[in-house]
Amino acid sequence: MSTSTEIAFGSREDRAAVETGLVFAPKFDEHGLIVAVAQDETTNEVLMVAYMNEESLRQTLELGEAVYYSRSRKQLWHKGATSGHTQVVSKILTDCDQDALVLKVHQHGPGCCHAGYRSCFYRNIQEPGNPVALGQEIAEPSYDPGKVYG
Repeated sequence: MSTSTEIAFGSREDRAAVETGLVFAPKFDEHGLIVAVAQDETTNEVLMVAYMNEESLRQTLELGEAVYYSRSRKQLWHKGATSGHTQVVSKILTDCDQDALVLKVHQHGPGCCHAGYRSCFYRNIQEPGNPVALGQEIAEPSYDPGKVYG
């Protein structure tokens, strides 16, 4: 990843250039956010889904570690700042219209989920019912969030 403090994103004025060109021109939504999926660089397991704003995306590019925007706390969130479970970014992919990102990451520590699992996707949807039930995709937490977060 870049160590430059001057990171500039491209213009979104030319649709063809956005869709097929080689200049990164991210499309932030009406709240100034873009969805970011963190995926294990080795196993391709989806670890989590979060959001980035322009500043968190720039910091991610500068640091080489994932920095997200917390919608609930309305602030930047350097993944692992509290837990030590950082995500080192090896590659960032963007989709055709550049309104979604996939971060290929090396997850440090036993997991990324604040509930104690290695992935935030530790449950699966079972057969339809009333209500629809969830099953365990990952049986056991990989760490105790009470010890990590207090």
